[in-house]
Amino acid sequence: MTDVDLRPPQPATAKQLWMATAAAAAVAALLLGTIVLPAEYGVDPLGTGAALGLVRPDEPPPLTFEHALVPVQTGPLAQFAAPYKIDVVSFDLDPYQFLEYKYHLAQGAGLVFSWESSAPVMYDFHGAPDGGSSASEVSVDRRTGDGASGGLAAPFAGMHGWYWENPGGTPIAIRLSSAGFYDVAVEYRSDGRRITREPSPATSLFTAPER
Repeated sequence: MTDVDLRPPQPATAKQLWMATAAAAAVAALLLGTIVLPAEYGVDPLGTGAALGLVRPDEPPPLTFEHALVPVQTGPLAQFAAPYKIDVVSFDLDPYQFLEYKYHLAQGAGLVFSWESSAPVMYDFHGAPDGGSSASEVSVDRRTGDGASGGLAAPFAGMHGWYWENPGGTPIAIRLSSAGFYDVAVEYRSDGRRITREPSPATSLFTAPER
């Protein structure tokens, strides 16, 4: 016959109570960091909430027309709240005359362009930040040639464009076409004139159906 221990249970020692409390606190902290914070507050310090599908990835802010020409970056994609604009202009440069033609771009806004001249000109493709002086201008392409094609993602908000100068004794014609997320274009003439232009928004890809 097996002897039965009828002695009353012994109370837990202080060490045992401390170890049980520490274990419970550790489990609670683990649950807090892995489940409660991600699910209830969207805070995911350990990354387990995303792995378990408890939190959603950050969503980009909504596009608004308040800053229609400021890009909203979503990974490699830049989105705008307004359509891009197009601009096609021609200029005549008399001998030894110069002009500048620039677009105002927000930081990160894109511009694609192509221009050509009837004879080689000295040109400088450059930009200046809003509120900056001529000393703050940054050149990205300076040389002599009769044309260029390319694209620009504006490194800062400001005016970006070309300086063209006729180095010879005969008139030169220049023609520029561009598309981009700019708002205005400004022409600066060697005689001191400043002409502001409003480029045209890109037309719809679809036409209204006939009734």
